[in-house]
Amino acid sequence: MADTPQRDTQRWALGLEYRGTAFCGWQRQVEQPSVQHALEKALSNIATQPVSVIAAGRTDTGVHASLQVVHFETQVKREATAWVRGGNQFLPGDVSIRWAVPVADDFHARFAAQSRRYVYLLASRPQRPGLQSGRIGWTHWPLDVARIEAALPALCGTHDFSAFRAADCQAKSPIKTIHSATVQQRGGVLRFDFHANAFLHHMIRNIMGTLVYIGSGRQPSGWVQELIAQQDRKRAAPTFSPAGLYLAGIEYDSRFNIPEVFVDPCL
Repeated sequence: MADTPQRDTQRWALGLEYRGTAFCGWQRQVEQPSVQHALEKALSNIATQPVSVIAAGRTDTGVHASLQVVHFETQVKREATAWVRGGNQFLPGDVSIRWAVPVADDFHARFAAQSRRYVYLLASRPQRPGLQSGRIGWTHWPLDVARIEAALPALCGTHDFSAFRAADCQAKSPIKTIHSATVQQRGGVLRFDFHANAFLHHMIRNIMGTLVYIGSGRQPSGWVQELIAQQDRKRAAPTFSPAGLYLAGIEYDSRFNIPEVFVDPCL
């Protein structure tokens, strides 16, 4: 593959999917396997020069993505198929590039995102998952879906979500807007879908811990509203497992022509 440098820099957007079990998270860290490092190494092999990528969201250790969007710039001329097929040849088996498209210079995977969606898959049964270990959350408590459904509307709207914010969260403000929060039962699995303008560090996992307490009867459905009003993380439930959490969608202005805005993490 010939290296063809260009005077003008081209910005590319990529769609990714990955299983986060073996990684320390998205963000590059010293002497730890990260999705960012694996992707940059693969793309650099295709470009034959260093490539640095920026993601729409920094997923934590053990968190997955059915759709992560990143962007990078390069002066090297490559076809979209080279970034996709070539990049996947150099990636580990639990990371895959779904698509690659050239984008305008003002596209930014993180700052141009208008909203994000996370899906949490949760098994409620006495036995821990085996076949889906690491890919699905689990509680041995039986959960009352009606109690959880009654609690979800309190999450929607613009609120101070300090009660569900990690202590080391670097967001400038705890105020976020959740557009929708739903739960569906699919066999023995509960599928939670959260759509918001943005999320705080550990926000979904902290909400999930609270919803499990409510579904199991340890707290009333109105507890969510109380926690939001109190704005005290110490009063909420413990942070829940990352295993069932998927970054599943990022929405951008239509002028950027991003191919996908949501991918359901079907198991």
